[in-house]
Amino acid sequence: MGGVIGFVSHQDCVMDLFFGTDYHSHLGTKRGGMCVLQEDGFNRSIHNIENSPFRSKFESDIEDMQGNMGIGAISDGDPQPLTVYSRQGDYAITTVGRINNKEAIVKELLKDRPSQFMSMSGGKINNTELVAALVSTGRDLVDGIRIAQAKIDGSLTMLILTKEGLYAARDKYGRTPLIIGQKDGAYCAASESFAFINVGYKYKRELGPAEIAFLTADCEKTVGEPQEGMRICAFLWTYFGYTTSIYEGRNVEMMRNQNGELLAKMDGEMDVDYIAGVPDSGTAHALGYANQSRVRYARPLIKYTPTWPRSFMPQNQKARNLIAKMKLVPVFQIINGKKFVLIDDSIVRGTQLSETVSYLLENGAEEIHVRSACPPIMYGCKYLNFSRSVSDMELITRRVIRDLEGIEGDEISAETLAEYANSKTEKHTQMVEEIRKRLRFDSLKFQDLDNTVEAIGVDKCKLCTYCWDGKE
Repeated sequence: MGGVIGFVSHQDCVMDLFFGTDYHSHLGTKRGGMCVLQEDGFNRSIHNIENSPFRSKFESDIEDMQGNMGIGAISDGDPQPLTVYSRQGDYAITTVGRINNKEAIVKELLKDRPSQFMSMSGGKINNTELVAALVSTGRDLVDGIRIAQAKIDGSLTMLILTKEGLYAARDKYGRTPLIIGQKDGAYCAASESFAFINVGYKYKRELGPAEIAFLTADCEKTVGEPQEGMRICAFLWTYFGYTTSIYEGRNVEMMRNQNGELLAKMDGEMDVDYIAGVPDSGTAHALGYANQSRVRYARPLIKYTPTWPRSFMPQNQKARNLIAKMKLVPVFQIINGKKFVLIDDSIVRGTQLSETVSYLLENGAEEIHVRSACPPIMYGCKYLNFSRSVSDMELITRRVIRDLEGIEGDEISAETLAEYANSKTEKHTQMVEEIRKRLRFDSLKFQDLDNTVEAIGVDKCKLCTYCWDGKE
């Protein structure tokens, strides 16, 4: 997915930028970047962070950086931030989102004006460079941002740093967040609301869908009005967001606790010894479940964080499965002979969760009853680039439905998918039971969509629930 942050201050902001960017590391695994405006121009640094944390890669870079304005990015995709020389002046830009109509936009830009793009490995064009090319077609930066928002199919949130200040623009449907922070003599904008707290900033407000704000060290003002429609990603609360984050006024940890409580109410009384969460994705949901059910919470598996601190995994499935196992160390005295309700944030392919359950059983667990803290994922996301984005047929739900329906090939109608997604249908029950058998759980239940929305606490009409129900 990725995250962005930017600062404008009367004081040097390099350390604020360093820590603030690092606080977005849970959102991406591939690259980190920082760019500071200095007296002689932009000073930029980008590193691969797949095998080393952000801090270790940038500690030496910040010694050569100084400036009162800067932007940073954690990315699962292309290198950024980028610096741009255009008729609108020099600026640095960083983005988060997804471009589905990239080829069409490139053709349009190459056809209508003399342009060229730097090609990366495999001939690909950097998404942020493409956004910059769109922005540069505008009369000014605000007009250019509006052009990019209108033309891009997918999602687009961006920060643009100029010599005058910082432009912060949220996706036109608000699919990803952008939050303004403030302290004396400084403002910032960030994807994650907690990213600026420990460097002295206080939460001021969230930008609305498509809103463009301009920040200086002394003030922030709206230079592009927000639109009415909101479709913020509901999955931010169930998994991708950090637990201390706040989106649309709703804290992630509190949502997950309430979500777990609703799971427990749905289950009723369970004959188990412990409630446990898959570390760390299911922990907050499991605590809510335990508090509601009054069954003891335990940690049968502990994540080994000294050498495996990163929350995401390699893109390679085989390596991901191996690392997932190596991260978890069993506590035999808790596991042996005990029955568990085990909660995870979601079930995508099911491979890792199945191996985790098998690991518990191999170490003496008697029964494992699995609960997914969100509904079955029926569609791969087409609006955001998540680290574990998958094709539709990689989803265990799709494979099970195809087999249950006796479908040849991979095409499953929207009507069929809707019937299986509906938790009140017999087909939904059949799908869940088949998943349970394949993954070798003692029982399996998914959170209901209505309960998920209730736990989030935001009107459903403002949420994107496409991955669960296919509704755009």
